[in-house]
Amino acid sequence: MALKDLFDLTGKVALITGGSRGLGLQIAEGLGEYGATVVLTARKQKELDEAQTHLAALGITAHVYAHDLSQFETIEPLVERIHNEVGPIHVLVNNAGATWGAPAEEYPFDAWLKVMNLNVNGMFLLTQAVGKHCMIPARSGRIINVASVAGLKGNNPRMAGTLAYNTSKGADVNFTRALAAEWAKYGITVNSICPGYFPTKMTKGTLAYGEETILAHTPLGRLGGPEDLKGLALLLASDASAYMTGQNIAVDGGVTAI
Repeated sequence: MALKDLFDLTGKVALITGGSRGLGLQIAEGLGEYGATVVLTARKQKELDEAQTHLAALGITAHVYAHDLSQFETIEPLVERIHNEVGPIHVLVNNAGATWGAPAEEYPFDAWLKVMNLNVNGMFLLTQAVGKHCMIPARSGRIINVASVAGLKGNNPRMAGTLAYNTSKGADVNFTRALAAEWAKYGITVNSICPGYFPTKMTKGTLAYGEETILAHTPLGRLGGPEDLKGLALLLASDASAYMTGQNIAVDGGVTAI
């Protein structure tokens, strides 16, 4: 097979949660450029419509579904609807996430639950539904979890406390390993991308007061840019990564190297 064909996603349907902006939209651009039909979910219809228009201008076919992953009872019906209206899902990108900053001793329990429900429980239920309805019957699939370097290390004590976020991303990292081992028998690969600091809506507050500290501890000396996740996402979504599973790959400018 020609190398370029290993990366070809023509005919594949890629579901990307939190796909209306930020890292999710960047990943949608990358997968769509290589032929995937992308399906975006997010809570706000207006942002989804803007993302769909943006992708259409790039020649990428996108379908959008307003959806809140923390509403657990709606997850399986969403997967069934996408399956019926667009087609079976070949690639799942679990990108939607939430964070909350507070010292551990003052951390509100409702904030803890909000982060855990979206970052762990919603991701689990969506992955389970996509597996049952699409990937296991096909004996094929690519699952990409967008975790974080926060799941690979502790908090910098000079930064705001994000205990629930770090804990949830640590769960995502081991979820990736455990599910990869379990679903390998179905021909499904499960890997994660662990971004460092990228300028997104979620990181806006942290960067407002801590960017100098972050850059001082980043060997490459910069934040992540709009092209920095696309290549890895394409690799993990394509046949080029057919022998890769259970891997958690940091894209962080070298933060986890020191």
